[in-house]
Amino acid sequence: MESEHLFPLGGPVGGGLTVEAIAQRLAAQPAPGRRRSPRSPAESAALELPRGDHDLNPDFFDPERPLTPAAVLVPIVAHEDDLTVLLTQRTDHLHDHAGQISFPGGRVDPGDADAEAAALREAGEEVGLDPGQVRVIGRIDTYVTRTGFEVTPVVGLVPPPLDLTLDAFEVAEAFEVPLAFFLAAGNRQRHSRVYQGRERHFFAYPYGNRFIWGATAGMLSNLAEVLGAR
Repeated sequence: MESEHLFPLGGPVGGGLTVEAIAQRLAAQPAPGRRRSPRSPAESAALELPRGDHDLNPDFFDPERPLTPAAVLVPIVAHEDDLTVLLTQRTDHLHDHAGQISFPGGRVDPGDADAEAAALREAGEEVGLDPGQVRVIGRIDTYVTRTGFEVTPVVGLVPPPLDLTLDAFEVAEAFEVPLAFFLAAGNRQRHSRVYQGRERHFFAYPYGNRFIWGATAGMLSNLAEVLGAR
């Protein structure tokens, strides 16, 4: 499938942005999508910190810690009159991040040519998304997690209808949220909880009965910044 022919230049509108406007803003980001962490300009300039959980929790970042490369697909579904973001609800029995909301993705394997290939492969394995249906339009900020992953979020446009097949072991459900919801500044919240005796801070997007938080919310917040929402 030739995905570049699936999206008209005007494109559907999401949060006041057309498909091509989103692609242009992503293309304008520093390659390969590594803006510096905003937590401390002087410190960021000295360490060239990537974005990550440490933006709100400075003690999370250890410059000596080896990081595992990972990639996720940020699928933007181009409906005729709206743009949505496809997310997954992880199953409750998983060892890591059980029950949490996430993007399709995982570790970059030795056989993956790059982060884009890894993200597309993982999306195919987790939700049955055909790589040929995805038009990759760029990356957002590399994101370092508290658990030691350096995640490259790859943004892809997907035309409906979606014919998904979920990996029942990893994915309990796949659902869509309007892109405009994440671009509205008032919908991003900052929460905290006590973890191992210390208070930890994180972004969250409560949406209906769903609670999108942690690294996924952090990456969505970074996407909103790139698209000019904040």
